[in-house]
Amino acid sequence: MRPDTMGPGTIARLVGRRLHYAWVVVGIMFVVILASVGVRAAPGVLIVPLQDAFGWTNTAISGAISLNILLFGLVGPFAAGFIQTIGLKRTILASMTLLVLGAGLSGFITEIWQLYLTWGVLVGLGSGAGMVGLATAIANRWFTARRGLVVGLLTASNASGQLVFLPLLASLATHQGWHAVPLVVAAVILALMPVVMLFLPESPAAIGLPAYGATEVAPLPVPGGNPFLIAFEGLARGLRSIDFWLLLITFSICGFSTNGLVGTHLIPYCIDHGIPEVSAAGLLAAMGIFDLVGTTLSGYLTDRFNPRILLFWYYGLRGLSLAVLPFTDFDVVSLGIFAIFYGLDWVATVPPTVTLTNEVFGRKDAPVMISWIVAGHAAGGAIAALGAGTVRYETGSYVMAFVASGVACLLAALLVLRIARHRGPALMVAE
Repeated sequence: MRPDTMGPGTIARLVGRRLHYAWVVVGIMFVVILASVGVRAAPGVLIVPLQDAFGWTNTAISGAISLNILLFGLVGPFAAGFIQTIGLKRTILASMTLLVLGAGLSGFITEIWQLYLTWGVLVGLGSGAGMVGLATAIANRWFTARRGLVVGLLTASNASGQLVFLPLLASLATHQGWHAVPLVVAAVILALMPVVMLFLPESPAAIGLPAYGATEVAPLPVPGGNPFLIAFEGLARGLRSIDFWLLLITFSICGFSTNGLVGTHLIPYCIDHGIPEVSAAGLLAAMGIFDLVGTTLSGYLTDRFNPRILLFWYYGLRGLSLAVLPFTDFDVVSLGIFAIFYGLDWVATVPPTVTLTNEVFGRKDAPVMISWIVAGHAAGGAIAALGAGTVRYETGSYVMAFVASGVACLLAALLVLRIARHRGPALMVAE
């Protein structure tokens, strides 16, 4: 195939030796994932406004968010299959289209079932392609070196996107009404679609380049196969592996303790303590900034140290922070310390988890396998989103939900030490 001479090909020639186009791809996908996953953050600032506007209970609204998180995870393995069959660019554009439709239509809802359809189903399905499986596919396709760092960067955008927009969205909800929130996020995604269309090639070979760290141009991946068969074959392989179960369980606990609990319910928890919504959203935004640093640093460390030991510390420290938070004064000092400490650890678990998945299952199958593992992350998040809302409704407090999540993280810290123990030091497996 003749290298593309338009768009990315032109940029690749202009930057020449100064910058490999793989880093341009990372930059594009960082922004796209940041914005796409940021769509999913909006319900965190809409819980209280929707309660005030329609009289819906916390449990009912949390159910829609739980459905969103669940579908966000479950669609990942099939999105990874679609990347292999219809291509990277088409898969991403299809997911962005669903996000625009879901977010845009949700600005006009009047019934609870409409919230479930738009934010629960359409946004949940659309955001699924912007997951860890996509970050893994980008890293494995465009890089032979620095894969851990790339996964860290793209994963940081995945999580930070849920947080950094929250002050803006909370301000919009407060001053312009809740209707403005979904319409603004839909417009942002729509504006990014031409960037993907023009500047995202399928692979380095599409513009005549070797992958970063390689010396030869690898063949362009040939689309083909059944995406559903690819996804289920990967699941069948995983279910026969003890390592897969350990990765699945521990990463489910990761979801149980991050977007399902803190990402969804920390703002209402702060409001329970008299903290204004915009201030609480700013707290989560600060976590997003520290997450960007922590997850990128985690990628750097994963390229150099045993990922099992890193995961042990990540889960252990996160568990302690969650268990202690309900017993603090919820003042500026305690919440500030929590924001820094927890933010650095938000999804630092992803780069070492991806590295272990590459080690156990190989680079070719890793995007599908990690997508199933992330489906477990989403299932844990969905349970936390619905469960914490129910706990708050039944007991009037989030204390039990946060303590339970902290204890689960301490359990995960022990389980990760057993992943692929028979293999020695973790290495990326090239196939």
